Amino acid sequence: MLANKSILITGGTGSFGKKFVKTILEKYPEVKKVIVFSRDELKQYEMALEFPASKYPQIRYFIGDVRDKDRLKRAFEGVDVIVHAAALKQVPTAEYNPFECIKTNVLGAQNVIETALDMGVMSVVALSTDKAAAPINLYGATKLCSDKLFVAANNIRGAHNIKFSVVRYGNVMGSRGSVIPFFMQKRSDGVLPITDEEMTRFNISLEEGVDLVLFALENAIGGEIFVPKIPSYRITEVAKAIAPSAKLEIVGIRPGEKLHEEMITLTDSLNTIEAERYYIIVPNVPFETYEFTMERFITQYNATKVDKGFCYSSGENKEWLNVEQIRNLILEHVDKDFKPF
Repeated sequence: MLANKSILITGGTGSFGKKFVKTILEKYPEVKKVIVFSRDELKQYEMALEFPASKYPQIRYFIGDVRDKDRLKRAFEGVDVIVHAAALKQVPTAEYNPFECIKTNVLGAQNVIETALDMGVMSVVALSTDKAAAPINLYGATKLCSDKLFVAANNIRGAHNIKFSVVRYGNVMGSRGSVIPFFMQKRSDGVLPITDEEMTRFNISLEEGVDLVLFALENAIGGEIFVPKIPSYRITEVAKAIAPSAKLEIVGIRPGEKLHEEMITLTDSLNTIEAERYYIIVPNVPFETYEFTMERFITQYNATKVDKGFCYSSGENKEWLNVEQIRNLILEHVDKDFKPF
């Protein structure tokens, strides 16, 4: 799939980007080039120490910002595949600096689309978030807008041999700024701040996120939003898994935060099909070719349409993680020396 291909990942020094690059270099040693595109020179320096050129001659580092279309044009030269992971994603930061978030998450997304079309890129997969479904905060709203841009980009590709698709998933276990490292940091205080005892979230590992992107790269027709079938957890169960003896302090839901997250809304379900491991939201735009009909997508993924009224919410999920499962996942994906106390 990726033999002799050049791949670029925007936001390549983030948690997902590092895991994606590591996976590509290990699974596809015949890859021609892996380009890490990001704004942070220190993180690129640290990543270069982890992936030295002497061992990984395929890797390159580009300082740049998705807001800068000229720099994107230079970086996309000769690139076959783009994974778009760059975003401003801290909810409170986005609420306080709304237009900065829009510049990166919306205008930056359009820059990626237009430059990919101009430079002959063949495949683009953009990372989304559960917060893009029925958004109530600015971050989620910008990611919903970004999703719409990438889906609709298939309608303006003309004669270009390119396809655009999106992957949407929930909280990544152990990622920076997420609840598990926060609880692990706070547990020595003997008190864990809980927003609401009923709060739930989806859970996915970085490895599963990478697998989803690779699935999209290999199988996408164009215009799909891929949603993985993943378990939920209750925030109180996470607290018990990390610090069973700690006191729980209810601090209330923060502005822009939901009690339960959604990845597929009731309205989305009208255009959603179910495959073995994923749900796929089929593009609801007037593409004129057979390539983009519902039947084509159902055949491609050996899928069936979901029931009318279907909704995929972390609070109404069929699969749940218990305390012991959460501990085992922390040991596997976050901290191999983890011990609850």
